[in-house]
Amino acid sequence: MNNLYSYIISKKAEGLKQLAVLIDPDKINHRLIELAEKNGVDHILIGGSIITENNLTTCIQEIKKRCSIPVTIFPGSYLQLSNEADALLLLSLISGRNPELLIGNHVMAAQSLRKSNVEIIPTGYILIDGGESTAVQYMSNTMPIPANKPEIAVATAIAGELLGLKLIYLEAGSGALQPVNERIIKSVRNAIDLPLIVGGGINNSAKVKTALSAGADMIVIGNALEQNENDIIEFAEIVRKMNQQQHIEK
Repeated sequence: MNNLYSYIISKKAEGLKQLAVLIDPDKINHRLIELAEKNGVDHILIGGSIITENNLTTCIQEIKKRCSIPVTIFPGSYLQLSNEADALLLLSLISGRNPELLIGNHVMAAQSLRKSNVEIIPTGYILIDGGESTAVQYMSNTMPIPANKPEIAVATAIAGELLGLKLIYLEAGSGALQPVNERIIKSVRNAIDLPLIVGGGINNSAKVKTALSAGADMIVIGNALEQNENDIIEFAEIVRKMNQQQHIEK
């Protein structure tokens, strides 16, 4: 069961960019889901640092009623599991030194994950300083990599690749003042062969273009679309035009 990962790999091999929408189950927006479907969004990620309503499965079912986009769990804890999802990013917070987020939570969830029919995608999760303390930093009890230290981000991403992880995710944190900077994205992209995901603080068209042009294979938009779901139309158009240009150049 590697359908979603195969899709991600095939898009990267063609030089095509991907767009993901991150949905907090406590803030599900039906219009955003419909807009995502209409505008060709590749992925819906669902999860959060804290889920207060214990409604992950219900939310996934609601999303699947309204669109055909694959739904991937982006877990904030080992409790955020559901067989209704298509896939789960098995996040290892390799930028931190909290053993629970390197392996501890994974052990707690391992038996349930093995029994599930959900595609599991091991993912190296790297927290980058976005200009202020974020929920992921507080909840994970880890320090982000300084934004002016690309060499640390590069070494961390290479370590994740050597450990056999299948994706690298550079995260500035939800609502970050600044997204992952261009220099770090470029440096990591040049150092690894794995698909590179970038999220956190990407809240306007200029930041979308910068992240993608710097080498992100996939960008994740969350907080910005909670503020204005119509922005997805513009963001998706940017991705579409970049992919069209890639086809022309090939």
